[in-house]
Amino acid sequence: MKRLSAILAFLPVLSGIAACRGSHAPAEQAHPPIEVTVAPVITVQTAERLEAGGVVGAQETASLSSRMVATIIDVRVKAGDRVRAGDVLVSLDARDVIERTHQVQASALATEKLLAQARTEQTAAEAEQRLATAWHTRIITLHARNSATDQERDEADARLTAAATRVAGAEAAIEVAEANLVSARSAVGAATATQSYTTVRAPFAGLITERLTDPGNLAAPGVPLLRIESDGTRQILVRVDEARAGYVHPGDTVAVDIDGVGDAPRKKPLDGLVAEVARAIGADQRAFTVKVTVPRSVTARSGTFARVIFRGAPRRALLAPTQAIQRHGQVSSVYVVQDGVARLRLIQTGLSSEAGTEILAGLDAGESVVTSLTSGVADGARVAVAASRAPSGGAP
Repeated sequence: MKRLSAILAFLPVLSGIAACRGSHAPAEQAHPPIEVTVAPVITVQTAERLEAGGVVGAQETASLSSRMVATIIDVRVKAGDRVRAGDVLVSLDARDVIERTHQVQASALATEKLLAQARTEQTAAEAEQRLATAWHTRIITLHARNSATDQERDEADARLTAAATRVAGAEAAIEVAEANLVSARSAVGAATATQSYTTVRAPFAGLITERLTDPGNLAAPGVPLLRIESDGTRQILVRVDEARAGYVHPGDTVAVDIDGVGDAPRKKPLDGLVAEVARAIGADQRAFTVKVTVPRSVTARSGTFARVIFRGAPRRALLAPTQAIQRHGQVSSVYVVQDGVARLRLIQTGLSSEAGTEILAGLDAGESVVTSLTSGVADGARVAVAASRAPSGGAP
């Protein structure tokens, strides 16, 4: 409505200008025709403009927290610092954990010694068993020849049985010691892992975007300490209405406009690439998420607002050269050449691109518009066409 009001308000002015020029028509007829260049208004195949808003973000982001409850001793980074993968970012109070580690390590060492002692006892028991077996064989042979008494035979049997029992006991002691050693070593591994939790390290190289704690605070699982995002290519997360799902595909090239990137008001949109299209549609907003990557040269902050323009349903549009259009506030006009005379025509424009500007109203396909506006062309002036140049025909 504002544009229509502006056009209506501008019409009397243009009519007055045309009337004044008409009153001096005989004088104008005395001037030779003005040499101009023209270009035709053409019809091009284009697509509907589907625009969605989103925010800039990194491809990898992480909210770092502790895996144990402990007092924070040191925070080595602040927002804006760059870190490498594995760098220590936060140190926690590790005294209790270190003490526990020493205890389980000592217990594991004692268990190893018990296992060595059990194996030594097993060796002695096996030696005694071999001796008892040899003695028992000898006594049994002598007893068969009536050279050994029954008491000697019974003593040999008891000695052999005792030796076998001792061997079995040594083997059982070894099994218990081995099991205890496995448990002790597991406890050492758990204690060592817990000790590693006292330092929070960077999971990947990137930039610290937010510091949420200070030394002296109590760290706990699930409570964020720092936020980090990866370096490299940025991406834009946008929510697209489910009705447009058929027009968005991975690999599509889209136009991206990021706040603060480029020189307004004539900045050119960036070329983005649709990297991922979510398969699920959110029930709350009836929309799906689309990830769009932008060139590596874009360094916009995370959270910056961005607009992504997708191509929708195909349609036909009128296209005129951008240099043929004059703008006076919200009023746009062109000079149309009719029978060798330039006529001022008010128009309504749409999107502009390198190929030209879309004409929504005021012109028809095939009409010729003046492109050399610096030659002093006026409404009603006689013109001579010097050259004709057609728009390239690309979609706006």
